[in-house]
Amino acid sequence: MVMPLLNCDMGESFGNWTLGMDADVMPFVDCANVACGFHASDPHVMRRTVALAARHDVRIGAHPAYPDLVGFGRRSMACTPAEVEDMVLYQIGALAGLCKAEGSSIRYVKPHGALYNDMARDPALLKGVMQAVLAFDASLPLMVMATADPGPFQALAEEMGISIWFETFADRAYDAQGHLVSRRLPNAVHHDEATIVAQAVALAKGAALTASDGSALTLSCDTICVHGDNPESVAAVRAIREAFHSLESA
Repeated sequence: MVMPLLNCDMGESFGNWTLGMDADVMPFVDCANVACGFHASDPHVMRRTVALAARHDVRIGAHPAYPDLVGFGRRSMACTPAEVEDMVLYQIGALAGLCKAEGSSIRYVKPHGALYNDMARDPALLKGVMQAVLAFDASLPLMVMATADPGPFQALAEEMGISIWFETFADRAYDAQGHLVSRRLPNAVHHDEATIVAQAVALAKGAALTASDGSALTLSCDTICVHGDNPESVAAVRAIREAFHSLESA
């Protein structure tokens, strides 16, 4: 049984401000989504994170966002598709330079926060992001949100000539359409380790989840996002990795 890749947002510290437990979670994931300076991070943090990922043989992904340091990239901005294309391309290029300095390279692209959510709902913005990937390196996969209807994503990716990875979340609740429940609503984020591991295993097996309205929801799953910003979340990532090892050996 082929397990989905585990990915984690990393390199989100800034100057003297530290966020996340990157060194603790890196050994247990397959992919590191490295912040590129627009929503978090700075050149020193970016390079340090790239070097850490390389030491653990973890794939490095560009994690571009809207230019919103104060809001951590979680606020939508009125950007045109052309502006989105250029800002994503700019951030990929910045990370690529630091990767080259460390003898590594970018392996995929995963937009962050509000940009990621907006492109899932707006085909024009999604096309802008895809054009940025094409302009930089058409061989790079683009992570997109797995939803109840993956058809539009697949059709546009085929039209544009790029590959996509469908991403799911181990620690987030979903609505019936396969969109993440807003963090503003209760129970949008799972905190219990057993619940997080059970959802990750269900996603890996292709089993149905229970949506927020009680309906069954099945999602395509190439990669699962996990978080490592506190000791409890790091323990959950370790438990997911152990559960996946058990599935692979079963």
